[in-house]
Amino acid sequence: MNQRYMLDTNVVSHVMQGRDAGLLARLTQLPVDQVVISSITLAELEYGVHRKGQPVRLRNALTQVLLRMDVLPWDETVAMRYGEFCATLEAQGINLSDFDMMIAAHAAAVDATLVSRDKAFAQVTGQRLKLEIW
Repeated sequence: MNQRYMLDTNVVSHVMQGRDAGLLARLTQLPVDQVVISSITLAELEYGVHRKGQPVRLRNALTQVLLRMDVLPWDETVAMRYGEFCATLEAQGINLSDFDMMIAAHAAAVDATLVSRDKAFAQVTGQRLKLEIW
């Protein structure tokens, strides 16, 4: 099976803005079936669109993203991985936001490389999380 990349919310936001030519070029080099997002990322993006009054440009940008990337569901396996992640990191004194922890656990559970611009994720790479900062 080919390596899958799970894009974090901040990366998808940059994709939606369409102003980062390097990021867009990097993504276009990957087969479509290798790039996914978590249902948690979709929830965060939907919140952002609604919070801003659902501007047409943002809605259209999100629609275009969803046409090109599968959204992986949050399921029992991911929930179990999340519990393990949180307990392990808490014991180490590491705290990330709940959504960040959920996305990291999701990427680890489906054996995808998490792609983010948030260097805070580097704290959890010892938890079977593969991470690339783009």
